[in-house]
Amino acid sequence: MKAVRARLTRGLPVEALVNTCDNSGAKAVKIFSVYRHKTVKGRIQSAAIGDLVLAAVKRGKPELRKTVVAAVIVRQRKEYRRADGTRIAFEDNAVVVLKDNESGTPKGTMIKGPIAKEAAERWPDIAKQASIIV
Repeated sequence: MKAVRARLTRGLPVEALVNTCDNSGAKAVKIFSVYRHKTVKGRIQSAAIGDLVLAAVKRGKPELRKTVVAAVIVRQRKEYRRADGTRIAFEDNAVVVLKDNESGTPKGTMIKGPIAKEAAERWPDIAKQASIIV
C-alpha cells in the first residue's frame, strides 16, 4: 500500500452510511472504524479516499447483512485538493468491499462508476477492475 500524493480532506466520519459500488452483494455499509488513523481522545475518526475502513453491512443480500467487512473509500463528496492545484469532488460517497482486511483484493468482480486516482494508486487490485479512473 503506497502513500497518497494529494492533500485529502477527511470527508467521511465514523457512523457514515455509504453505498457500495461493486457487485459483492452489499448495497450500503456503515463505517465504524478507520485503519491507521490515530487521533486525540474524544475526537471522531474520519476517512478519506483510499483509506481502509471497517464497516457493518446495513443493506444487501441476507447472508451479508449484519456482518463486518473491510472496505476502501473510492469516492467522496467532500472536495479535496491535488498537488497540481485542482480540486476534485464526486457526486456520491462510495466504497469497494474487500475479501479480507489486508490483501486489497475486492470481493466483487465489477466496479461501477469512476474511481479516484489516489485510491487506484494505493490499491492496484481495485484499479484493475475499475472502468474509469479520474
